Amino acid sequence: MPIEVKDVMGRVAIAVLADASFADIVAAMKRYAVGAVTVIDTDRRPVGVVSEDDLLLKEIDTVRHSVSMFETRRQRREHDKAAGITAAQLMTSPAITVTPGTGVREAARLMHERRIKQLPVVDQATGRIVGTLHQRDVLRVFTRPAAELEADIRAALPDTGPFAVEVEAGVVKISGRVRWRSQVIALTEAVRDVEGVVDVVCEVVADKDDLVVVPPLL
Repeated sequence: MPIEVKDVMGRVAIAVLADASFADIVAAMKRYAVGAVTVIDTDRRPVGVVSEDDLLLKEIDTVRHSVSMFETRRQRREHDKAAGITAAQLMTSPAITVTPGTGVREAARLMHERRIKQLPVVDQATGRIVGTLHQRDVLRVFTRPAAELEADIRAALPDTGPFAVEVEAGVVKISGRVRWRSQVIALTEAVRDVEGVVDVVCEVVADKDDLVVVPPLL
């Protein structure tokens, strides 16, 4: 069964209001040992995120009020952040969010593509923040109980015959017999797609090879 954000998310919504000061933001990050906080409006809806990188611009960018016609949009925005003193001025907007029903795999892909370490979790109906998903929460899928992981693996296997399944530290070893070689590839990929599987060692034997190798054109 696919694992969803609600199965691993933190129930604490790590957030500050838009008028929170620079010091308030640093204090919140220190208190919860996080690298970013969500900025919310008065109705608890995320409007942006302030990360440690945003705050570091205060130290890095010493020329905060100079304007150059050769500046890129990104450089101009960084200058503005460096001069900022409230969450609204420091944040990156809009906030990238997920819902409790979002698949963990989709959330992990979003984190990787956007290079972010945590995501605000919002109620799908109201848009209000209900928790936070951290990278460490996503990695919890790799510490699932072996029995639970094995049950999902067996559910993913085809009904083509009995298979022996061994699970150790997330590495799955499968043995058995099928008719076609293409079935071996298909079941290997099916098991690899189960959340929590680190690697697959497939020792399933095929009676016949139905994969045609096309010779290269001369």
